[in-house]
Amino acid sequence: MSAIIAVEGVSKKFIISHEGKERYTALRDVMAKKAKNILSLGKPGRDAVTKEEFWALNNISFDIKQGERVGIIGRNGAGKSTLLKVLSRITEPTAGRITIKGRVASLLEVGTGFHPELTGRENVFLNGAILGMSRTEIRKKFDEIVAFAEVEKFLDTPVKRYSSGMYVRLAFAVAAHLEPEILIIDEVLAVGDAQFQKKCLGKMEDVSKNEGRTVLFVSHNMGTILQLCQRAILLNKGTVESMGDAPTIVEKYYSSASTPAEKKEQSAEDIFLKHFYTCDEEGRPKINFGHREPIRMRLHIGVNKYTDMQNIGICLLRQDKKRVFTVNKKLAQFYSGDGKDIVVDFIIPGSLIAPMDYSFLVALNAQNGNYTYEWQEDVCPIKVYDDGTDFSFQEGWDYGCVIIKDEWQLINQ
Repeated sequence: MSAIIAVEGVSKKFIISHEGKERYTALRDVMAKKAKNILSLGKPGRDAVTKEEFWALNNISFDIKQGERVGIIGRNGAGKSTLLKVLSRITEPTAGRITIKGRVASLLEVGTGFHPELTGRENVFLNGAILGMSRTEIRKKFDEIVAFAEVEKFLDTPVKRYSSGMYVRLAFAVAAHLEPEILIIDEVLAVGDAQFQKKCLGKMEDVSKNEGRTVLFVSHNMGTILQLCQRAILLNKGTVESMGDAPTIVEKYYSSASTPAEKKEQSAEDIFLKHFYTCDEEGRPKINFGHREPIRMRLHIGVNKYTDMQNIGICLLRQDKKRVFTVNKKLAQFYSGDGKDIVVDFIIPGSLIAPMDYSFLVALNAQNGNYTYEWQEDVCPIKVYDDGTDFSFQEGWDYGCVIIKDEWQLINQ
């Protein structure tokens, strides 16, 4: 299938002006500077404005096929919004070429495409006309748009009086229902409530799967990216760092160097922690885990003197350092008593821990509680991120620390 969007070597340059250090300038200072410039024959002084080139996009290339749902992700300043503005023809690229086949509907920021003095009803018809639709075609979709946006009471009110949430609801409903071939949506959906975000994502998936429309979606919420998108493009400082299937690219977005705790070769204690860190199944250090992934903590325990009362204790801690759970395991369940060190993995099952930042408390003690060999609190910080659960729309909300596998049974109706 040929590409519906082809981006070839696209770059976008902005000129940033840097003025002098003073933020406030009195009239006398302005007059003094003017006189100084005249006397210096127009040569710039120390406070002259300097200009700097900033490349928001730098030689970006990719293709998107019809019907694909593609997530654009990256840290703040990576170039995501600039890319969408270039694709939407809001701004022209400095270099490169973009080929787009079909009509594009964009929702990049609150108020995009709406005239503030016109009513909601008038803006629906205005947007349809911009997309090249006839009045008859718009009328056929009108009731569906209004029902989706849930703004019936305010249809004949100028949109300048709308709240940001109402604005976004109507703008998305127009963009999604007036049959553009390509739908471009920025982080603007975050203005709406969680239920409406869920409704929007369902609509985008529907028009892509059932109507063959192409969706480009920017979000910092990786759960919604994974729920909606098949592919993703990771931008970094204006360049394409990576592109491919969404789960792989989201993992790259979250991946970062993890430095295991310092090793300790000797201790006067009977048992001690030589080395411990969180890792993947292959033992590679890892600090970012998808909700569905198991979390491993690898413990290298040195043994100087073994007794059958020795115990390993681990607590998972929330950001506020409150305990999520505590586990205790007798060393005797792993240890053969041969005087050698031991390496053991503690595993938290996947699909259990809610997306959040955590750390651990690790202790070696006597099972009767009379003696503690080692105690290390608030170690091995990890991030559990949403990899497409039903909770992705509530990102940042405190809905507990575990997501249970719930069961329901209808008793009567």
